[in-house]
Amino acid sequence: MIVWINGAFGAGKTTTARELIELIPNSTLFDPEVIGGALGHLLPPKHLAEVGDFQDLPIWRRLVIDTAAAMLAELGGTLVVPMTLLRQEYRDEIFGGLAARRIAVRHVLLAPAETILRERIAGREVPADLPDGDLRVRQWSYDHIEPYKAALAAWLTTDAYPIDTGALTPYETALRIAEAVGGGTVPVCDIVQTPEPTAETVAAGVLLFDEHDRVLLVDPTYKAGWEFPGGVVERGEAPARAGMREVAEETGIRLDEVPALLVVDWEPPAPPGFGGLRLLFDGGRLDSAAAERLLLPGPELRGCRFASEAEAADLLPPVRYERLRRALRARERGKAMYLEAGVPVG
Repeated sequence: MIVWINGAFGAGKTTTARELIELIPNSTLFDPEVIGGALGHLLPPKHLAEVGDFQDLPIWRRLVIDTAAAMLAELGGTLVVPMTLLRQEYRDEIFGGLAARRIAVRHVLLAPAETILRERIAGREVPADLPDGDLRVRQWSYDHIEPYKAALAAWLTTDAYPIDTGALTPYETALRIAEAVGGGTVPVCDIVQTPEPTAETVAAGVLLFDEHDRVLLVDPTYKAGWEFPGGVVERGEAPARAGMREVAEETGIRLDEVPALLVVDWEPPAPPGFGGLRLLFDGGRLDSAAAERLLLPGPELRGCRFASEAEAADLLPPVRYERLRRALRARERGKAMYLEAGVPVG
């Protein structure tokens, strides 16, 4: 398993993590800062300059997942990871990627009061040989207090197990974490476990419309970007039935009739993805009562909403938007369409 220690910059995560590996048997420290440092040697400076934080680089998030999984495969036991995660979509991507590898994550939040946090940042040691050290270490931490407070108000406290470290030493904090993890007080993160494909897949999506002909989109926790209700077709399962099953699981809406096919789209492989067939079905129009019965987003979904075609263009990744656009035209004409990478063929 992984014990992920979250918190504001300057909250004492790394110091606590070093104490914690002495308290949890067969545990190892993995600091994702190492990945950020390595990227400075792997990526062109121009590419690095385009982002203000290495967490914004997709390669960093993927390498964190892959490295953590590789370390656990090599060493077993428990991995202790001290790393600030303030953007929920990054938390979802990383924890979802780990869940796909059947790696349990227990999420702990170090949460001292802001006054104490600022005192600790002011007292942080800055390496003498670090250029612009005061700006890069202390000011960076100060600048991220407001984003931390925003995350705290929005989602952190509902996701992570908080520990007020204001009056605790790093050892005492580590002891609290070890006791909470060992006693089961810190639950495994409630995030969907979707195994990563090892070959091409067939996926079925279902378009559901409201009374204004807006289409229902969902924001999954286990991958980036908005999507349609649906998922991968299981072995021996009919694609349309798979779409119906996924709609019921994700939204609580049970379709009475098998939906009509709108689009068959071949998605080419784009490493690390394998691609495959993507089918979209017409689930029909929901009346206002059915729309109101939509389940609140659970472990699989961060959010859901009805969107016009124009609004969907700003929410969906380009390939999914093209698939939607073609599906809407097919729905208008009453004739299914075959696509390759979102482009009609034949």
